[in-house]
Amino acid sequence: MTARLVFDKADDRNRLDAMAQGVIGRPADRAEGELKVSGRAVYAAEQATSLWADRRADCAFGTLVRATVARGRVASLDAEAALAVAGVLDVVQDPRLVRHPAQGMARKSPPQGVEDVHYFGQPVAVVVAESLEAAREAARLVRIRYEEAEPSLDTTSAPSEFPEKKQSGQGDLDAAMKAAAVSLDETYTTASSAAAAMEPHAALAWWEGNRVTLCGAYQMLSQNVEELADALGIPAERARILSPFIGGGFGSKLGIAPEAVAAAVAAERLQRPVLVPLARQQEFEIAHRRSETEQRVRLAVDPDGRLTGLGHDARVSNLPGETFSEPVQQATHLLYRGENRSIRHEVARVNLTCAGSVRAPGEAVGVTILEMAMDELAEKAGLDPIELRLRNIPDEDPETGKPFTSHKLAEALRSGAAQFGWADRRNPGERREGEWLLGIGVASAVRVNFLHKARVRVTLSKEGAQVESSMTDIGTGTYTILTQIVAEMLGLPLGSVETRLGDTDFPEGSGSGGSIGAASNGSAAFLACEEIRRQLAAKLDCDESELTLKDGRATCGNRSQELSELLPEPLTAEGIFEPGKALSGVRSSTWGAHFAEVAVNEVTGEVRVRRMLGVFAAGRILNEKTARSQCIGGMTFGLGMALMEDLVHDRRFGHVVTRDLANYHIPTHADVPAQEVRFLEERDIYGGTLQAKGIGELGICGAGAAILNAVHNACGVRIRHLPATPDKILEGLCAIGR
Repeated sequence: MTARLVFDKADDRNRLDAMAQGVIGRPADRAEGELKVSGRAVYAAEQATSLWADRRADCAFGTLVRATVARGRVASLDAEAALAVAGVLDVVQDPRLVRHPAQGMARKSPPQGVEDVHYFGQPVAVVVAESLEAAREAARLVRIRYEEAEPSLDTTSAPSEFPEKKQSGQGDLDAAMKAAAVSLDETYTTASSAAAAMEPHAALAWWEGNRVTLCGAYQMLSQNVEELADALGIPAERARILSPFIGGGFGSKLGIAPEAVAAAVAAERLQRPVLVPLARQQEFEIAHRRSETEQRVRLAVDPDGRLTGLGHDARVSNLPGETFSEPVQQATHLLYRGENRSIRHEVARVNLTCAGSVRAPGEAVGVTILEMAMDELAEKAGLDPIELRLRNIPDEDPETGKPFTSHKLAEALRSGAAQFGWADRRNPGERREGEWLLGIGVASAVRVNFLHKARVRVTLSKEGAQVESSMTDIGTGTYTILTQIVAEMLGLPLGSVETRLGDTDFPEGSGSGGSIGAASNGSAAFLACEEIRRQLAAKLDCDESELTLKDGRATCGNRSQELSELLPEPLTAEGIFEPGKALSGVRSSTWGAHFAEVAVNEVTGEVRVRRMLGVFAAGRILNEKTARSQCIGGMTFGLGMALMEDLVHDRRFGHVVTRDLANYHIPTHADVPAQEVRFLEERDIYGGTLQAKGIGELGICGAGAAILNAVHNACGVRIRHLPATPDKILEGLCAIGR
């Protein structure tokens, strides 16, 4: 049986609140947690040791051969020395190999034709050997002659384009700036950054007849299987992808990537399994980066501190021909009022690592900069930074006039200020502990909210329930949340529900990206369970809404029966959730506020974050523990962006300089302070059948701004070019005479 819902109107039924279990919202432990902490969760690169014995002994290993120029063409490839290495099986050049990962939700192959080189480190071949060590050694010995071309490596001077769909405006911003009581016109920059997930990309492929199976680390399997099939030139039904466990993604694993296609091509050629893992350095050079940004923000306010004009220009970069560009101004359209508006978006074309989605694409950098600008404007206008924000929260989308499905920004700012001690805020330089200057800062948080098509199959038997979907869990808690939803709907203990994910032979899940997973797949699971409940209610001759399932019993009116007695055969239902017209006439977003306290050393320029608070609203919170974990991770991401992360390319040759975790600095335990997270009570009837919204990316949006605004409150230095490293702080301190 199938239960299909096209989400054409808001769902105000509140069904989950009426269930008897009380499982939803509870901070339940991760369903797969024991497997992970005990080392029994098998990740992509480990799958080779998990193959059945005859396949395991037959597994070969591949290493990508990569370009050492930033632009040109492979004129010849000499593999003689590589093939002479003991254990080397082949050096594979194939027109199906791909240059870089596919963009998220592409559903088609990434660019092929690797003989044309577009960036330093681009894969051009794959060496296959009996051992990984032999493959790596042989890859080093491959000699390539290039027909070189002049690369474009300077993001500030590279030729650029202005995508028509990303330009917008209304009113007369220039006139508003001239007439303003107070105005701000400043330019800011953010550095390029890497996802730097704990698990590097890896892919293991083998063929059985004309069908390929790939074990890999990918986030959006229903799209990825189509991308893989397209690259190989086969129908999608002849490809299968397995990703049951993924060691972090942050967007870097949204699309099928070079190692996957290389493993599949080599396995077909050699007729044996082939594993192609990326080393950490290759991960930094091949996986999508977040583009650096240059952002000009113009703000104009009237004498009452209300915005009359808002301008946000952004320049980002990507490879020639790539349609993705960092959607910097995605939240600018809706965050604050202002009748005169201008948004300009520019894309520089460079021969650097392909840019793509990294956690909270757009808002991560765009909200951060806008919130830093709002802090500057508040100072110029003589207003408290929170008061300026409160005066400029719009009643409706300021550009389209659409109503918000919910809006909790004001509550987040006010309640967070009370909890954090905002009333004790002092002027820059007034709080001191020895050579440390102390300050606090604030920033709004916002992230657009999406829904996506999803399918989930649920089977109820005497032993319990089984949940199946190609949906993935990249650490966000999908296993746990789907388990909780099914347990709640069917009146089962959590231990009686088994959730199986990450297999494209299962019903098509949405995948993990854009914070769409919980609401979309959760709605599909809800629909499947609702159908099973209808089947059970029919056996008791009552309406589904009157059915109570609890403690292994089904109760309807005066009738009560053991659930096992109603299940001589298992009951199976597939829930199909599809976004419809419901969101077309409204603006759906998640909201929050960040608060940070920092200490700035006036001698060394070091910044230490002492505490952080995030107050968030994202509809129904399905699992308080996993949601809090996501927010803490996002806040830590924001800390890294503000103070240390910088993916540096050599502007002479185009290679990545900071290509490992020793040189690409991310926050460690010593850098991360006490972090508090509080959720505001909310039910958003536009959040699918669960009244929930995604929260995986909200925590990063604005977090860095709160930290840098706190830096200014501590020492009086404005940092407009991120990250705020000690040398920039010292330069600022010298400039203001401290």
